[in-house]
Amino acid sequence: MEWATAIQDYLNHLHIERGLSTNTRINYRLDLEKLQDFLVESPANSPIKIEQELLTQFVYDFSKTKHPRSQARLMSSLKGFFNYLVAEGLREDNPAALLDSPRLGLYLPDTLSIEEVETLLDACTENDALGRRNRAILETLYGCGLRVSELTGLQLSDLFFEEGYMRIIGKGNKQRLVPFAPLTQKYIRIYLEDRQGVSIRDPKSQDTLFLSRRGTGLTRAMIFTIIKRLSQDAGIQKKVSPHTLRHSFATHLLENGADLRAIQLMLGHSSITTTEVYVHVDRNHLTKILADFHPRGQSKPS
Repeated sequence: MEWATAIQDYLNHLHIERGLSTNTRINYRLDLEKLQDFLVESPANSPIKIEQELLTQFVYDFSKTKHPRSQARLMSSLKGFFNYLVAEGLREDNPAALLDSPRLGLYLPDTLSIEEVETLLDACTENDALGRRNRAILETLYGCGLRVSELTGLQLSDLFFEEGYMRIIGKGNKQRLVPFAPLTQKYIRIYLEDRQGVSIRDPKSQDTLFLSRRGTGLTRAMIFTIIKRLSQDAGIQKKVSPHTLRHSFATHLLENGADLRAIQLMLGHSSITTTEVYVHVDRNHLTKILADFHPRGQSKPS
């Protein structure tokens, strides 16, 4: 079997049967093509013939220049790919099965304070259509805790103003309903008035909520650029990204007494363990929660 055929068949499997996102499938393709390039002069240059020893050498060479998170994703790509070949009867074994993934430390993005969020929002000039659009984007990211891919995929038909909910298509094509507050609705409605005057060139973008000035859907890179520029204009020294606003959304909810299970549902985490790791709260806040809400926390020693 040729590499190109095997890789494409696997990607089709990830798309159709597992519902993985386009970005995830692109990353898996890049990882597998790196292995293909590594084997270009090897007699085992085939997904059917490669053995563990050669695969170990590839992973070792890769690890010398890549971050542990990139290494971990590579391992996931390789194990999943060869498991697929075994399931399809194309191999009898998975040569990546015994390879160890690197240990990953806990990574959390910077969290903005409520005051920093307000400063960032105020950096959007509301006297022009572009500024009003950017304000709506930030309000939606922070007000609903969306991933950047969920924001760019948001459709007009996903907004239910009367009910106060928006429909989000998350990872694995899973749908969830996320409430959006009156303030978030306000800025989206303001933007929608400007959107009516945008000439939409791409028919695929007719229902897309957030558009570029050229009338096409915004890309992930565009959102990152918008937020980076606005954070610089606001004088915020932290590294700010769409994920920073999502993390701030969850942290501010928890700090103000929200239930962790509710936060999990709004973020679209399949496991509450993910939410527990994702939401960083300092120990002083936890001590205050105990003092305020637990019967023993409120009791004074005699």
